[in-house]
Amino acid sequence: MDDVPTFTADSPLAADVLASPNHGERLGVAVADMLLLHYTGMQSAEEAVAWLRSPEKAVSCHYVVHEDGQIAQLVPESRRAWHAGLSSWAGANDINSLSIGIEIVNPGHDFDYPPFPARQIEAVTALAKDIVTRLAIRPERVLAHSDVAPLRKQDPGEKFPWDILHRAGIGHLVEEEPISDGRYFMRGESGQPIEALQAMLGFYGYAVPVTGTYCETTEAVVRAFQRHFRRSRVDGVADVSTLATLYALCTSR
Repeated sequence: MDDVPTFTADSPLAADVLASPNHGERLGVAVADMLLLHYTGMQSAEEAVAWLRSPEKAVSCHYVVHEDGQIAQLVPESRRAWHAGLSSWAGANDINSLSIGIEIVNPGHDFDYPPFPARQIEAVTALAKDIVTRLAIRPERVLAHSDVAPLRKQDPGEKFPWDILHRAGIGHLVEEEPISDGRYFMRGESGQPIEALQAMLGFYGYAVPVTGTYCETTEAVVRAFQRHFRRSRVDGVADVSTLATLYALCTSR
């Protein structure tokens, strides 16, 4: 892809610049205020990087972090990469304009979803720390792809160690409430407690209708919340542990 103009890496941690043609102007903002984490979801890193650089595929991201910890930058941070797709957070729908996207090489749920290697997580943590420090991104604006697109996406998934990033000062997290017996809510139920659940999820930033009915979207949003914040069980059921963890998260910002 020799005809794509190269650029100087924004992060000193990026060992390579593999310029992608797939980007544009940020719309309505000059600087990103969100960091979005993905997994590549393909069987090899080479396939993923080729996909993110292909003009025909019309997708891209700012950074790719390989399993051995090597980091490549594909799109300048000043540009709008095409990584979030149809997505929403805190009332905003153009997440691409608001965010920096990091793709973490991992085949994902469709290909046995292996653990993330320690060297890779060390590199993701260092890169994320560099980005959020330079761009002054708030902890609650460090999100998963599944947070902003819960009906479509699962990445980076429940095996991603958000706690390691949090200990390094990246992202918003609270200790998970242990799973226990007790009342829970699930798909098909309705009532005021479900309306309160939806309102609390919406308060944190998730796009969920406040209808009082535990619909498909509510279930998907609860599952996305669990993948990020209550990773010990991901089932889309709002049990006591999920509700308590969500409450603690909302009251600790």
